Amino acid sequence: MNTTYILLIVLVVVVMIFGFWLIQYSQFRNEEKKRMWELKRESQKTISPIRLRAYERLTLLLERTKPEHMIMELRQNQPDAFTTWTVMQMQQYLLQTIRAEFDHNQSQQVYVSEEVWDLIINARDQLGAFVIAMAAQLPKNANAQVYATTLLTAFNSNGLTPSDKALEELKNEAKSLM
Repeated sequence: MNTTYILLIVLVVVVMIFGFWLIQYSQFRNEEKKRMWELKRESQKTISPIRLRAYERLTLLLERTKPEHMIMELRQNQPDAFTTWTVMQMQQYLLQTIRAEFDHNQSQQVYVSEEVWDLIINARDQLGAFVIAMAAQLPKNANAQVYATTLLTAFNSNGLTPSDKALEELKNEAKSLM
């Protein structure tokens, strides 16, 4: 009988120790979750404004690389370019503007989803190809004004462009942060 009581006492002690350990482990996990939640909440205070600025900058990128914007900028800054430049000079200007805007904002990709970034890259590539294709359709002696008119007419008749699609998805993703 003595051995039975000792085994019973040892079993009770083991169950109590296990129960105590289980309670402590549960409290530790809850505290850890609470710390992680607090850390995440604090980092969101810092990250959210940065992410929103990234969405703003990428929106500007997509807007600034639309042909009508680039042509309007050129018209304001160098109005004589439309009568003195060749189609190739205008094409180079547009491609350089697209590349410069993209390069300037490339670091913003860390703040947006991979899908949105892929849409932005696609918009850049499609726009570059469009600029080249429109220039190839014109005679070699055409001036920049003819090219600008042809480019704008074709671009505006294309309906929803890759830039528009990327901009739409960018806005949807930004709204999901709020």
